[in-house]
Amino acid sequence: MTTTPESTSSLASSSSTVATIIYSNTAKFPLGQIVATPGALELLQETGFSAAALVSRHVHGDWGDLCEEDRAENDYAVTRRLRILSCYRLVDAERLAATPRDKRSSLPTLWIITEADRSVTTLLRPDEY
Repeated sequence: MTTTPESTSSLASSSSTVATIIYSNTAKFPLGQIVATPGALELLQETGFSAAALVSRHVHGDWGDLCEEDRAENDYAVTRRLRILSCYRLVDAERLAATPRDKRSSLPTLWIITEADRSVTTLLRPDEY
């Protein structure tokens, strides 16, 4: 399908503006050996979330449910070979959005940590840290 300039502008004017975040499909850093604690494996099984999908989000720079300061720290850590931490709340998007930020620690949570030397990436629950 070809789009003419006229149809492009009419499409743009008729649709609402939606912010879109695009992540690269290139890994931002090496993961090393991937390991998971028994608690993390149990949580993944209970919630039905995919470890592979979460690790993919982590390695592609989707840090999960982190504040802007921690996101910036991760972005810096990627280039400086420092530890990288992602935080994923294992609930659907609606429940996450409906939960105030200061109450999200009560949601089922999985951390993924890649060590500074990139030798290992660990999936764990916060209480296992």
